Amino acid sequence: MPKPGDNTTQEGERMSKAQRKQEAMARRGASRRFIVALVLGVLVLVGVLIAAVNVGGGGGQPGPASDPRLAALASEHAATLGDPGAKVHIVEFLDPACETCALFYPLVKSWMEEVPGQIRLSIRHLPFHEGVDYVVRILEASRNQDKYWETLETLLARQREWVSNHVVQPERVLPTLAGLGLDMEQLQADMNSAEVQQRMDKDFQDSKVLKVVATPEYFVNGRPLPSFGQQQLLDLVREELGKHY
Repeated sequence: MPKPGDNTTQEGERMSKAQRKQEAMARRGASRRFIVALVLGVLVLVGVLIAAVNVGGGGGQPGPASDPRLAALASEHAATLGDPGAKVHIVEFLDPACETCALFYPLVKSWMEEVPGQIRLSIRHLPFHEGVDYVVRILEASRNQDKYWETLETLLARQREWVSNHVVQPERVLPTLAGLGLDMEQLQADMNSAEVQQRMDKDFQDSKVLKVVATPEYFVNGRPLPSFGQQQLLDLVREELGKHY
């Protein structure tokens, strides 16, 4: 026969089993929610890290796409002399009618010859002198005939023949280049091309980004001169060579 309290005990046991079942289901639900939250947290963290790498350009350094200054210094469109793999990159903003530019160019070239394959030089044109746009167009057009460096060096070496009182004398420029084997008809056609204009515009825009206000202006692996001078430039070049070679 059933004893007093048996029904209550059985009912309590049934309630206890139901409660345990509910608690187990609650724990499983909480566990699933925790796993979902954990996975979402990991995905968010990965996304943040990827974004940081993209913005930083890798290695903690800003990339050209995110840093206007680095993009301006890249000089990918510019005439460049030296080994493309050289670890020291000199970017020079040059006015072909600038007397100091004419004095410094052979110095930089001689330093490059002393350490073959270690320095490359990119020339950017910044026409400050009156009438020098015409000369810059000639220089840019000469690139289409693979005569840029010969043209630049001749113009700098014979600068006094076509510049008078800091003003370009256009009629004297082309005769100065007569011995270089340039196709003058092609040169004059190319001078007015859209490609030449785009390169000139790019140099001007980049000079504004880099706050270039005089020529020659140098950047060595992105570093400007602490103050202008031949020794200051040489010291900066030597410092960068010491870092990389």
